[in-house]
Amino acid sequence: MKLYERLAKDIEDQISQGVFRRGERIPSVRQTSQHRQISITTVLHAYLLLESKGLIESRPQSGYFVRLPASAARENELRTSKPIAVSAQVDVSRLVLSTLRSIGSGEAVPLGSPYPDPKLFPSDKISRYGSAIVRRKSQWGVADELPPGNPELIRQIARRYLENGEPVDPNEIVVTVGATEAINLCLQAVAKPGDTVAVESPTYYAMLHAIERMGMRAIEVATNPGEGIDLGALAAILAKQRIAACMVMPNFQNPLGFQMPDENKRELVELLARHGVPVIESDVYNELYFGEAHPRSLKSFDTEGLVLHCASFSKSLTSAYRIGWAIAGRFHEQVEKLKFLNTLTTPSIPQLAIAEYLKNDGYEHHLRRVRKVFAQQASLMTATVKRFFPEGTRTSHPMGGYVLWVELPPSVDSMRLYQLALDNGITVGPGYMFSATDSYRNFIRLNYSYTWSPGIEAALITLGKLVAACMR
Repeated sequence: MKLYERLAKDIEDQISQGVFRRGERIPSVRQTSQHRQISITTVLHAYLLLESKGLIESRPQSGYFVRLPASAARENELRTSKPIAVSAQVDVSRLVLSTLRSIGSGEAVPLGSPYPDPKLFPSDKISRYGSAIVRRKSQWGVADELPPGNPELIRQIARRYLENGEPVDPNEIVVTVGATEAINLCLQAVAKPGDTVAVESPTYYAMLHAIERMGMRAIEVATNPGEGIDLGALAAILAKQRIAACMVMPNFQNPLGFQMPDENKRELVELLARHGVPVIESDVYNELYFGEAHPRSLKSFDTEGLVLHCASFSKSLTSAYRIGWAIAGRFHEQVEKLKFLNTLTTPSIPQLAIAEYLKNDGYEHHLRRVRKVFAQQASLMTATVKRFFPEGTRTSHPMGGYVLWVELPPSVDSMRLYQLALDNGITVGPGYMFSATDSYRNFIRLNYSYTWSPGIEAALITLGKLVAACMR
């Protein structure tokens, strides 16, 4: 028996003995090479042999997993959400505020946090840049920046888009206080109170907050957990009623984690352009991809100026300094004016400090490290949930970002689970926060950005037991 055949046989035996269960990740090629003291080529030959036998499968940037039979795979896949045929008034802010307060207080395990682990960010270095700027300009003071924002930061943002293959006009960039302000300004620029806005289902609650705040109505559109908003369902809605705007998150959507295929992005932009409907694109996770290439934005397919692109550094560089921006196409002047009317200025020090970091330090190196951590921890959390949660649990398959969407058995109420988890020192994001209706009562969102530890694993095992208790 050849060396690679012996390795393949050993792994096959471990699968049959239950050491590696269906759907679980097996050791990486590099790990196996190091542990067995054999070449990477030998390991690859063994894994290819196991793949040919249908025993394992490769998942890009995630590794090799014990293969599920087709029937079992279907059981573990999230289903496409159902479209909501009528628009609904939005009222989720009280729930979200209460949930975020509980997440932010005490020493609870932050599985429900919407924020990435701050320990991954070069916050100290950026703060030192900020302190140096204050000392350097203390004689004259540092005035806050009027719209559109600090010119050097705008230049660095434009350079980053160019490096990612998507050149933008720096004159269109308006710096904001985080992406949330950018989203609010863009929505205010294209719609008015009483208008109906189409959103994904489920959708990130910041979208719902913006709609609620401005007295608008949300209509939720069926969304595929692997490909994004259902274009057929959206087309049907557009044919029946007036939609003032569409709000989507095509790259690593929160909470589903999908990356919309490029062809779907193109079709979405073209569909909305035919109806003259502007689309607000939240692209805050675009730097946190697990694949080989930076994902394309909707903005890159925009030929009519109808895509209002919003992003920030809060998820990829620092959450301490809330700096975002909008690239609003034909609505640029209106967004810039609204920025001035709403908040007048944006603090200068955070803008200058981030610009200095982007200019002088290895942003891409930092991002590669973060992406690798998130991809590994996504696999760990998914495997742990599948192992310790009750039968009937399904999970998303994130292609980037740092959140996992979990569908629990139908009898589980996520608000009851949320309270039980909190009593046990664990936070979760209940599904109610991601819809204007009760469509996701048995869903939760989990955060896998925090460094994997015995404490995180123990919290997930406890959470699985609490889910089982909610089924009784």
